[in-house]
Amino acid sequence: MLVRISGMLSEVGEEQVVVERDGLAYEVFVPRYTIGTLGGQRGQPVTLHTMQYLEGSPGGGNLIPRLIGFLDPSDRAFFEQFTTVKGVGIRRGLRALVEPVPRVARDIEQGDLKALARLPGIGPRMAQQIVAELRGKLALFARGAAAASESAAAGMNRPQRDAIELLVAWGDSRADAADWIQRAAQSHPDLVEVEEWVKAAYRVKSGAA
Repeated sequence: MLVRISGMLSEVGEEQVVVERDGLAYEVFVPRYTIGTLGGQRGQPVTLHTMQYLEGSPGGGNLIPRLIGFLDPSDRAFFEQFTTVKGVGIRRGLRALVEPVPRVARDIEQGDLKALARLPGIGPRMAQQIVAELRGKLALFARGAAAASESAAAGMNRPQRDAIELLVAWGDSRADAADWIQRAAQSHPDLVEVEEWVKAAYRVKSGAA
């Protein structure tokens, strides 16, 4: 089994990338949350932690070998558990992961059905199934969400941190609040007041920014 591939990232599509190595070009399907990161690495060396599967119908005799790649081996381990849920499957699992693994794992551990239902291809019924089968098994993956939010907040100024506290007081999770503020800062680095950061965060939350 091919568990890792290193080479030059030559193409980045909506669902897959192409990695070139030793005169060969490998098509690798990746979760959607990694596309943004990989898009900035086109033409550069990259390492993906991979797993293989056969796509197609065994009865039809037309099985196609596929490669799936992840930026971190722990993301691969999460995906292997995620796709054990009845009805998820490889392709649906890849489409669903538009958010980083720690955040999805945290939502499963917290039983946040609304957040899970918003993932592409999941919906309320599948969200319930995922929580029923995986809750209590993903604490190790979920810890990364808290660590990431703490790390992000450490590099923020006082108004940004105060905005996070306001968002948390109003019912949003700290990890989500830190992520929204961080993303808002990329588009609007000139904001100064706490109220401006809160409004910008909610624009990010609603997809308007």
